[in-house]
Amino acid sequence: MSISATELESAAQPANPRSRVIMASLIGTTIEFYDFYAYATAAALIFPGLFFPTADATTSLLASFATFGAAMVARPIGAIVFGHFGDRFGRKATLVGSLLVMGIATFLIGLLPTYQDIGWWAALLLLVLRLAQGFALGGEWSGAALVATENAPRGKRAWYGTFPQLGAPLGFLISNGLFLVISLALPNAAAPGQPSAAFLGWGWRIPFLFSIVMVAVGLWVRLRLVESTAFQRTVRRGAVRRLPLATVFRSNWRQLILGTAFMLATYVLFYLLTSFVLSFGTKASSLEAASAAAAKAAQTAGKPFDPAAFAAQFYPGLGYGYNTFILMLMAGVVFFGVFTLVSGPLADRFGRRRTLLWVTAAIIVFGLLFAPLLGGGTAWVMVFLIVGFTLMGLTFGPMGALLPELFPTNVRYTGSAFSYNVSSILGAAVAPLIAVWLWQSAAGSPVLVGVYLSVMALITLVALFVSRETKDVDIDA
Repeated sequence: MSISATELESAAQPANPRSRVIMASLIGTTIEFYDFYAYATAAALIFPGLFFPTADATTSLLASFATFGAAMVARPIGAIVFGHFGDRFGRKATLVGSLLVMGIATFLIGLLPTYQDIGWWAALLLLVLRLAQGFALGGEWSGAALVATENAPRGKRAWYGTFPQLGAPLGFLISNGLFLVISLALPNAAAPGQPSAAFLGWGWRIPFLFSIVMVAVGLWVRLRLVESTAFQRTVRRGAVRRLPLATVFRSNWRQLILGTAFMLATYVLFYLLTSFVLSFGTKASSLEAASAAAAKAAQTAGKPFDPAAFAAQFYPGLGYGYNTFILMLMAGVVFFGVFTLVSGPLADRFGRRRTLLWVTAAIIVFGLLFAPLLGGGTAWVMVFLIVGFTLMGLTFGPMGALLPELFPTNVRYTGSAFSYNVSSILGAAVAPLIAVWLWQSAAGSPVLVGVYLSVMALITLVALFVSRETKDVDIDA
């Protein structure tokens, strides 16, 4: 049996060791998600008062969440730009670029003056840097997923594809763990468990500034990568497209729609479990306690306090202190990480479609249980977080293989990135805003928030029903 010159050339190409593939896909997304979640935590707890002060606490929270969602709008733009360069010139340089943009933007957020210093210019600068974060993340995930799946051994693509996904829970744990350590080091003697004046003054900046150290580590790992064999073959065949976006819209528009719908339940579930639930969990559970705390804060600041106005805009939550609830969230995220890894072998054995059909059906049921679980006391809240993050790991893990498998090599970066990030607008960008509105509409009950999740998961379930299995596709084709 003869061996062609092309096959000999392919065999001579340098290969990425498996450990390098895993580290490069894992560490980059860990850093990117660390940066993203640092902002999510600050948007829920710190930025409303520092960058968007208004007479109404709900308005401040919504404004802060709006800048959080604005990054999702920038993500498809990043997907187009980074996808274009990734499909034309290779994955390695594109991944380095996305990491640099994200790291620099996050570091600069840690240096921003607040509203008290420069007025609404502070909010505008925060928005610009938040858009830069979204732009960078738009190109990061897909590139990391491609590094993992295009270098995976036969029959283990979903398993390898879980490593860039694992960056989400790891980034969350590192980011919120650092926030927790700083909060404990700068305690609030007047209101234990709540952020202190020192934490609000300068302590919140430390996680953003620390990002630059993590970026340096990530760059060192990624600069040692070589291009995947699949991309090198595409270059040798002359199959690289001058305008990958035009090609993918013309030839793969069905896959774009399906990929966007696949991610919808995943996005809504995650951002409800983090941004919304963090606000809901730390919101005072009774008007009396909240009013007393607000009156004391106003007295300390030398400002007038209107109990009637405060009562008009109050809506109850669970009443946990920040330190307590963030520990509960972090315990839940451990299940997120564990079941992200578990989902890979399941998807390799049973298929991506079958695995996700069952998980998405479970998410629909979970959404209908929001109110009884969150209203049943600490033990049931913990059950809520464990079940929710377990489902999150099971639905998020297979996406690292599923979305890249929908597209051919010469438009894979653009196609998977665009689907992933357009879904971020439909799911993650509006999820916290819709959740807060539904929370108020139901007089403080999370029941409508859960119904919202179930409806979004139903859309994903329909998309999975009409799709085909991708487990056995040739990713080099």
